[in-house]
Amino acid sequence: MRVTVYSAQPYDRRFFDEVGATRFADAGIEWHYQPVALTRQTVALAAGSDAVCVFVNDSLEAAVLEALAAQGVGAVVLRCAGFNNVDLEAARRLGLFVARVPAYSPEAVAEHALAMIMTLNRKTHRAYNRVREGNFALDGLLGVTLHGKTAGVVGSGRIGLAMARILHGLGCEVLGYDPSPAAAFEAYGENVPLAALLSRADIVSLHCPLNEATHHLIDAAALAGMKPGAMLVNTSRGALIDTPAVIDALKSRQLGALAIDVYEQESELFFHDHSAEIIEDDVFARLASFPNVLITGHQGFFTAEALDEIAQVTCANLVAYARDLACPNQL
Repeated sequence: MRVTVYSAQPYDRRFFDEVGATRFADAGIEWHYQPVALTRQTVALAAGSDAVCVFVNDSLEAAVLEALAAQGVGAVVLRCAGFNNVDLEAARRLGLFVARVPAYSPEAVAEHALAMIMTLNRKTHRAYNRVREGNFALDGLLGVTLHGKTAGVVGSGRIGLAMARILHGLGCEVLGYDPSPAAAFEAYGENVPLAALLSRADIVSLHCPLNEATHHLIDAAALAGMKPGAMLVNTSRGALIDTPAVIDALKSRQLGALAIDVYEQESELFFHDHSAEIIEDDVFARLASFPNVLITGHQGFFTAEALDEIAQVTCANLVAYARDLACPNQL
C-alpha cells in the first residue's frame, strides 16, 4: 500500500518508519514523504498512491478530494484529532475512507498548556534571558501563586480532563464548561455555564474542537465578560478565538495575559523556519509585540509518546482500510 504523507517533517518520517517497520511490518505500507502541504496545487504528488496521510493545515476541500479520487486514492488518514479541514460530505459522496487519530497522549497537550501558564505567570522566559546577560534583578518578574486561584477549563474531553486533573492538583478551584459535560469532570471541579466560568476564572484554558458552534467562541463579548486581568490559554485550534478582539482586550488591559500554541492563520507560518524572512502577517506581528503574550508553534502534541501513538493508530487505520475491517476511528 503506497501512502503519500503531506506536510511531512523529519519527526514524522522517524516515527512512521519505525512503527511501520516493526509493529506493522506485515502491513506492506510504503511511505512517500512530501514536505509540502496538500492543496489544489500539490494534489498531483499523490498520483499512484492508495492513500494520503495529512495533518492539521492540509486542505481537504471538495476540489482536492475530487482530484485525489480521480487519481485512484481511496483513503485519507489524518494524523491528528481535528478534522475541520475535511469536507466530509464530499468525501462520502466520493466513497473515500476517512479516519483520524481521535486522541493521543492527552497529557502531552495539557502539560504544554501548564508549561505556558507557568512560564507566562512567573516570567521564566524573561528571567532566563536576563540571567544569561548577568542581570539578576527581579523587578518586572512578579507573578502570582496559582494555589487557590480559579481556573476555567472549556471542554471536558480527554485533554480537558487531563488539564482539570493538573489544575486540581495545583490547588486551584476548577470550573468547567462543556455542552455535554463528562461525568468524570466532577471529581476535579464544578461544571458551570460559559458566562459564569469566564466571569470567575483567573485562568481560562480552551480544550474544545473547532466547529460552527465554537468558531470565535472567545470574541469581543466573551472577552468583555471575562474577569479583568485574567489569562487566556489556547492549545486547541486557532479559530476558537477572535484574534483582533483579543488584541483590543490586551491593549485595554481587560485581558491580562495570553498564551497560544495555535493561531487562526498558522498554516502560512507554523512548522517551518521563517527566521531569515520578513513575516508579513501584521496581526501575528502585533500579537508577538506584547510582553504579556507567549506564543509557541503548535508543539503541544510534540512528545515522543504522542508521536508514537499517532503513528500506531494511523497505521491501524490504514490496515483497516486495506483489509476492509471495521475502523473505530472512521469519520
